[in-house]
Amino acid sequence: MMKIIAFSIFVEDQDIAQEVYTDRLGFELKHNIDMGGPKWLTVVEKNSNNPVEIVLEPNDNPIAREYQEKLYNSNIPVTMFGVDDIEETYTHLKSKGIEFKTKPKQVEDMKLAVFDDQCGNLLQIIEN
Repeated sequence: MMKIIAFSIFVEDQDIAQEVYTDRLGFELKHNIDMGGPKWLTVVEKNSNNPVEIVLEPNDNPIAREYQEKLYNSNIPVTMFGVDDIEETYTHLKSKGIEFKTKPKQVEDMKLAVFDDQCGNLLQIIEN
């Protein structure tokens, strides 16, 4: 059986991504390893037993940059995160300077909102 151990999110600047994903979004830094250029930079859920790492990977490859830009320009979130209370999370993230593209809204049986991670991506939160 295969398990998810990591997934990548392309970012424009790893230093900005580290600040946004840890200080503003509340993830915990797992790895920040100098690889002689781009870093092996990962974050995990804070205070969680979930071992899945988010790799904050530089978009310096033209294919990665194009993929990231096309998703963003098409208003497609690169991934989604579950939250217990979307209104509370929305208010908290706005207080941290996160810019939302959509306010929390009901879509069929889900409450969701989309925000800009300031690293070239749209992310979606869903109340679960």
